[in-house]
Amino acid sequence: MAVENVAERSEPSIDELEHEGDVAADFIEGLLDIADIDGDLNLDVRQGRAYVSVESEDSSLSVLTDPDTVQALQEITRLAVQSKTGAFSRLILDVGGSRDARRRQLEKLVDAAVAKLDEGASQASLPSMSSYERKLVHDIVADRNLVSESYGEGADRHTVIRRR
Repeated sequence: MAVENVAERSEPSIDELEHEGDVAADFIEGLLDIADIDGDLNLDVRQGRAYVSVESEDSSLSVLTDPDTVQALQEITRLAVQSKTGAFSRLILDVGGSRDARRRQLEKLVDAAVAKLDEGASQASLPSMSSYERKLVHDIVADRNLVSESYGEGADRHTVIRRR
């Protein structure tokens, strides 16, 4: 099996990302139809990624908003997109605002870690999380003028926060 060097992969164009979003939306629409769940799909391009959100005015999406479920749906959607386009996908899927809710939870985790630093700890470790969540944490930490690094492998990969 050939290993692709991430540094050699070129960034997709806006048109390619929009196409990726369209393919993902078609796939998700099919899943929602099978599950008999109503949802409105919105497509966007954010920070070099296709971003697909599913929203509903009723509570029908609540069965899909658990973070593990959203992550699983995102992964199978990425695989469907890759199968259709032949290109690696980094799309982000949001179901019922779950990504915004998770960001707020991560901000609280960072707040608790900062409190430990304020109490004199030299560093504070956060629990293991997905690469997307670690990226959010790195962004939150940078906004607070702190430093973060990821450590560990696979499911044990976690983030450590320090002062500059």
